[in-house]
Amino acid sequence: MSSDDAVGRHLIELAEPSGTFIDSFLVGNGTLGAALRGGVGSEVFDLNLDTLWSGGPATAVVDPPDPKTVVLLREAIAAGDHAEADRLARANLSDRWVQSYQPLARLTWAYGPVPEQVTGYRRTLDLRSAVASVRYAAPDAHPGLDVFVSAPSAVLVATAVECGLFAPEEGPEGTNSQHSTVQVEGEHPFDVQREVRDGASWTVVTGRVPVLVTPGPDEVVRYPDDAPDDAGTVPAGMGFALVACVERTADGARLIVAAESGFRGPAERPSADVGALAAVAGARVEAARRRSTADLRAEHELDHQSYYDRADLDLSASGDPAAAAAERYFHLGRYLMIAGSRPGTQPLNLQGIWNADPKPPWSCDWTTNVNLPMAYWPAEPTGLADLAEPLFGLVTDLADAGRRTARDFYGTRGSAVHHNTDLWQFTAPVAGEPMWSSWPSALPWLAAHLGDHLDFGAGPHPPADVAVALPVHRAAVEHTLDMLVPDGEGALVVSPSSSPEHTFVVDGRAYAVDAGCAMDQELAAEVLGRYLALVEHGAQTGPGSPSDDDLAARARDALERLRPVQVGPGGDLLEYMTERVPGEPGHRHLSHLYGLYPGTRITETRTPEHFEAARAALTLRLDQGSGYTGWSQAWILCLAARLRDPALAERSLAILIEDLSSASLLDLHPAEWLPEGWVFQIDGNLGGTAGMAELLVQGHDDAVSLLPTLPPSWSAGRARGLRCRGGHVVDVAWRDGLLTGATVTAGGDRVILDVTLGTSVGVLDAARAPVPTVPVGPAPSGRMRLAWDATVGERYTVVQGQA
Repeated sequence: MSSDDAVGRHLIELAEPSGTFIDSFLVGNGTLGAALRGGVGSEVFDLNLDTLWSGGPATAVVDPPDPKTVVLLREAIAAGDHAEADRLARANLSDRWVQSYQPLARLTWAYGPVPEQVTGYRRTLDLRSAVASVRYAAPDAHPGLDVFVSAPSAVLVATAVECGLFAPEEGPEGTNSQHSTVQVEGEHPFDVQREVRDGASWTVVTGRVPVLVTPGPDEVVRYPDDAPDDAGTVPAGMGFALVACVERTADGARLIVAAESGFRGPAERPSADVGALAAVAGARVEAARRRSTADLRAEHELDHQSYYDRADLDLSASGDPAAAAAERYFHLGRYLMIAGSRPGTQPLNLQGIWNADPKPPWSCDWTTNVNLPMAYWPAEPTGLADLAEPLFGLVTDLADAGRRTARDFYGTRGSAVHHNTDLWQFTAPVAGEPMWSSWPSALPWLAAHLGDHLDFGAGPHPPADVAVALPVHRAAVEHTLDMLVPDGEGALVVSPSSSPEHTFVVDGRAYAVDAGCAMDQELAAEVLGRYLALVEHGAQTGPGSPSDDDLAARARDALERLRPVQVGPGGDLLEYMTERVPGEPGHRHLSHLYGLYPGTRITETRTPEHFEAARAALTLRLDQGSGYTGWSQAWILCLAARLRDPALAERSLAILIEDLSSASLLDLHPAEWLPEGWVFQIDGNLGGTAGMAELLVQGHDDAVSLLPTLPPSWSAGRARGLRCRGGHVVDVAWRDGLLTGATVTAGGDRVILDVTLGTSVGVLDAARAPVPTVPVGPAPSGRMRLAWDATVGERYTVVQGQA
């Protein structure tokens, strides 16, 4: 492969500018994000900061319902009185919504003339260097623009080349006026100050975001009218500052941008001292000005590639356009995680860190019933675990913030978190419909990411990671145990319970709240089991925490009595405790299949009946049209990988990339009320990347499974740096759909390898000496397994034939 081919594999290239936000190229450093349109002669930057949200700490505080409500609700559920249960579930909601992630501003920089004739236009996003570029030819000129957002320098840098040919009238101090200013617009009221100093043009934008944004038919956007206190803080409506500097360079011009928000912590009054915020942002710009563009860019690329180069997928040998598109989609998912989530930032919201609307769909919040978890599905398997630290931080905080919600809404100990949360750590059920609001099981799902992080680690669990995971699991277990009630036959079920955003129909009416829904039962089993494993690892009880010995005994008893998810008369895994008529047979959520993916309970070797029942349940959903959103189709891809269904995986990838992606490959969700008809959601991009990793390497069934679900179009290729449970790191190569070689860097003292039945392989150690292997079972159908004793950290080579 030539070096040009290698570069091309990591490049998204388009032949025209973007007319909409969803076709933009996205750049970011985890904190500062920009969506780029790629215009001719000027660039539009839709700018965001990860901490710029409406509201304030008090917006997360709600009035509690009557404590009798949940008691009566459980009684109505047990009596099968669905209408009364629905009424009481509505009475057990709050009257508040989460707050909204806000755009910073739209900045337009005219970096060159707008020629009458343009040829050779192309805009590119280089995923490996994290640089977006525009190139085109005009009469007597070949202008271009490069844009990147540096994490080390905390600034956006845009460089325009061959702009010396663009010479309108001169401005102050001899500075070209066209380059001395930038235009700024946005929904928020703001002040703009401009000046020319040190041979550069400066623009400072300051303002405040809304104190309140509510979604729905009675949409409200309320801006502040109060003044900051003596400390510069306000109860809500934080301040922000954007500083942009344009200066001449030897071959054109350079724009440097920095920004700062007034966020001081989820429980702290935010700052509206915009002068102080502008000083912080301005200091970043000044520091960057003292360095050359080449130096800033080299530092930026080195930082980005320290993450990006940890893994790779190369399908170029397949020679199939579908495989090439899938490969690019895989790379884009990892790129977006690196650009949108870094240690010390906020987690990825519904749109990552990119949003141009002060009233964004679904508040552009953290939606916990699939979207937030899905955004971090690829972190562990593709070597980006440290980029999930913002999620871990949020989960830790929610485990504390949700204690009031558990007590006030359910009368339980521990912590309850519902399907929406925001910067201010809202944990109550939002106003609205029980089908989405009455779901207090978010913390067990979010805790699963902490458990996965331990499972993917090599060697013994690090004490620091256990110290993070244990308190979160403890809080989730305390609440879960108090939510369990007998089902009439002695088994325990979660009550009240719902299957996220879905309903069941009884006597022609749709209801959402029941007991023992499949997802809640799966989450209860998982969080109880993982908590017991943490205790067994000898984790220490934190100061002031309940006795783990007592809690573990209760958890062990409940786990033994927990009602398993049921299989229906038709052989499908049931979504509810008993067979129900679905409100939407092709519903986008696949909650009842959690145990297959992202959970690990359902496998062919351990639970063969449930494995086939999950396949049947997925088929029922697909036959009725499920998968009509990008994130839903990404979940289908992950399930297809676990079911080892290459044809379904191929179909899912085609729908995800061809039908549910924008021109710039951004994941789409239908939004018929918007002019474009779609809204970008980042979860589908990242879920798709996770699904592709699962097609090649899996480790959830106590074995390293190589090429379990290879799509037909992926006839040849190679991947490196993929990780799996047990802490193993895998490189794998194949041709004509058959394994040609692999390496496994051992994460434990034993490796079990799972390959296609009939594959003849041998294993060599780091010194190229043969390693004795033994066949082991059970193995999935059509597969075989062999095992060897290993040394943690040693690299073993899997070769064709006997070693």
